[in-house]
Amino acid sequence: MRLRGPRWVILAAASAAMAVAAYIALPSAQTPQVYHTTSVQLPGAASAVAAPTAPKPAVQSAAFGADAIDVIVKSNDTLDGIFRRLKLDLSDLALLRALPGLKARLDSLRPGELLHLVHRDSSLVGLERRLNDTQTLKVTREHDQLQASVLDNPLESRVRTIRATIDSSLFEAVENAGAHDQTAVTLADIFRWDIDFVLDIQPGDSFVVTYQEFYQDGKYLKDGPVLAASFINHGHEYLAVRYVDPDGGIHYYTPDGKSMQKAFLRAPVAFTRVSSKFNTARRHPILNLIRAHKGIDYAAPMGTPVEAAGDGRIRFAGRKGGYGNVVEIDHSGGIVTVYGHLSRFAKGTHVGAHVTQGTVIAYVGMTGLATGPHLHYEYRVNGVFKNPQTVALPDAQPIDARWRDDFVAHSTPLLGTLVAPLGPALVAR
Repeated sequence: MRLRGPRWVILAAASAAMAVAAYIALPSAQTPQVYHTTSVQLPGAASAVAAPTAPKPAVQSAAFGADAIDVIVKSNDTLDGIFRRLKLDLSDLALLRALPGLKARLDSLRPGELLHLVHRDSSLVGLERRLNDTQTLKVTREHDQLQASVLDNPLESRVRTIRATIDSSLFEAVENAGAHDQTAVTLADIFRWDIDFVLDIQPGDSFVVTYQEFYQDGKYLKDGPVLAASFINHGHEYLAVRYVDPDGGIHYYTPDGKSMQKAFLRAPVAFTRVSSKFNTARRHPILNLIRAHKGIDYAAPMGTPVEAAGDGRIRFAGRKGGYGNVVEIDHSGGIVTVYGHLSRFAKGTHVGAHVTQGTVIAYVGMTGLATGPHLHYEYRVNGVFKNPQTVALPDAQPIDARWRDDFVAHSTPLLGTLVAPLGPALVAR
């Protein structure tokens, strides 16, 4: 949405940065703290159970002769399967799973994650698993007992603002400015209802983005959410600000509270190029006849997911002439969207089903009269075909009136971070 009227230049960059830091600051990184420690006595050990103590690293708990191994979890892997592959004592695993609160933390393995195990022959000496970005499970053997602890290592949040001009691509410009792909993806997602990042981006376009970065123990971990952004495309400026409402909903709005999201997507598929535009006098590539092309053809690899362009009800899903496999969705306001040449339908795609914007309804194919895999997409209003690339799309719901004052209070300092700092000479005046 293009901002009309005076630009938001009323805040000095320094005061804005301070306000933002106060708004979104998270606890600083601290020394890891144990918040849960428990132990179990092993068979044959003394009856007295030692008081729980903070665990030592597994390699320190292991005596000479112990071996350490890193295991990358495979698809459908279980800890039971891993113990069997390594020929570890399954009774140790049973004792671990019996510890309070530990069973769920051991059973929810994720493909690709790394487990660090230390063992002596078949006996488990130590195990370490990263549960998430801030918690690590550590198991050690101490005095013939297995002890399990979850260490809390909080993240530090830092706010950063970058500015860049696009020479070739958005991703390259974001990377050159010092951010990462996740921020580029978020930018494209925020502005995708106004800007086609495949067709509309050109050299000379520019952006400013304020976002969070997360650090742990002083080391960069990942980019966090975009807090505010400005994007200039073809000379038009678009502004967006992130707002978390009192109900916990997270959305992006224009400075005056209009949703960045529109009621419909311009392109309901991740396409590689437009293979055929909206054209009332196109020569059909198969029929070799002049026949109006009343939609847009988005070329994409076979099987690419196709999304519902907006909320609605499926009125047709099946085979229909030159469309091949096709889905038709009824929306409010007399709007109908059509998706043709599909290879197959997604689960739940049937007549009468209600869908929301972004729901995968089918997959790209080349059924019907098609020379290659692509999505044929139509947008009709009261039976009249409209060009999906240029038709004015209805807005989504604006900010709730109950939260407008809170929205203004939170968004004003964030938008202020997008303003370029004043030079020394200007400040002196």
